[in-house]
Amino acid sequence: QVQLVESGGGLVQAGDSLRLSCAASGRTFSVYGMGWFRQAPGKERMFVAGISWIGGTTSYADSVKGRFSISRDNAKNTLYLQMNSLKPEDTALYYCAARRRNSGRSQDDYDYWGQGTQVTVSS
Repeated sequence: QVQLVESGGGLVQAGDSLRLSCAASGRTFSVYGMGWFRQAPGKERMFVAGISWIGGTTSYADSVKGRFSISRDNAKNTLYLQMNSLKPEDTALYYCAARRRNSGRSQDDYDYWGQGTQVTVSS
C-alpha cells in the first residue's frame, strides 16, 4: 500500500499563486508515476497534471497548461503542484494520486489516492 497526504490548499484571490504538496509513504518503490486531479462541486473528478517518478515526464490538462507546474522530489517522496495565475474556475478539491502503470490521465489508471485539499479562488 501507498499512503498519500496532501497539504497546501487554502483561500486565495484570483491571480494569486499556491503550491500544493503530497507526501507519499509505504511501498513507494511500486509507484511509476503520480498526478493531481481536482473535483469542483457538482462535477466529475478531472485530471490536472501527471509526472513519471523516474524520468520526470509531465502531462497537463489544457485548462492549466502554462499556469500550473508539477514536480517531484524523489528523495523526499513528495509531489508538488505549483499553481500560478489562479482563476475562480480553479476552485476545487485537489487530490494527489499514484499509479503503478507507466502512463495515465484517467482516474482508472491510478491505484492510490489522498484525501484531498481544498483550493478556493475568489474573484
